[in-house]
Amino acid sequence: MHNHKKKSKIRFFGLIIVLGLVWYLSRYLRIDTQAIQNSLSKFPLVYSGLLYAVLYVIITFFIFFSKDVFWLVGAILFGPYISAFLIWVAEMINAFVLFYLARHLGRAFVEHHASEKYKEFDEKLGSLNFLWLFIFRAAPLIPYRFMDLGAGLTPIKFRKYFAAVVLGSPLKIFWIQYILAGVGMSIFSSPTALAEYFLSNRTLLAFSLVYPILVVFVVVKLIPRD
Repeated sequence: MHNHKKKSKIRFFGLIIVLGLVWYLSRYLRIDTQAIQNSLSKFPLVYSGLLYAVLYVIITFFIFFSKDVFWLVGAILFGPYISAFLIWVAEMINAFVLFYLARHLGRAFVEHHASEKYKEFDEKLGSLNFLWLFIFRAAPLIPYRFMDLGAGLTPIKFRKYFAAVVLGSPLKIFWIQYILAGVGMSIFSSPTALAEYFLSNRTLLAFSLVYPILVVFVVVKLIPRD
């Protein structure tokens, strides 16, 4: 038993090192949006789409916050529908990798060394039903990377979590890609571009009002109760 606890500490320390390196890369490395766009545009659609998905999985694993760059590039190059599909596929792969990375390196540590108060919270997360996992995945509040890693640290079954990834992610992804495809690069150059786009697309604006409600549900669910 003592040896098992020691191994869990070593594995958890390994997880911290991996995440520390990722944080370092995310902070100091920058991705050239225009360079990626120019490079991918040289290939036919099938090959550029495949290359985009591969680069998405690899680069966003090591540079967590590069996801925003890829979402924008994808929306401009492929439009909302194809880019949403490519990102959905890439996010499923990322969910698998990050979930099992956290499960293998960190779950045992949580089981053996977490405080009693946290263990209660851990059990609460582990008992979440599919509907709540679906809402978590569809709501634009918790970044996917942290959600994947966090789920791996809890008792949540991968099959149930992955079902939420498959079914819940497209709602958020397509919503964002549709907006990015409409606004384009002007989202950086014009502070009012996003507001003007929503005002000229009232149906999209009305649909977007659903998301704050989902966010409220997520926040209320996560607030610890005595």
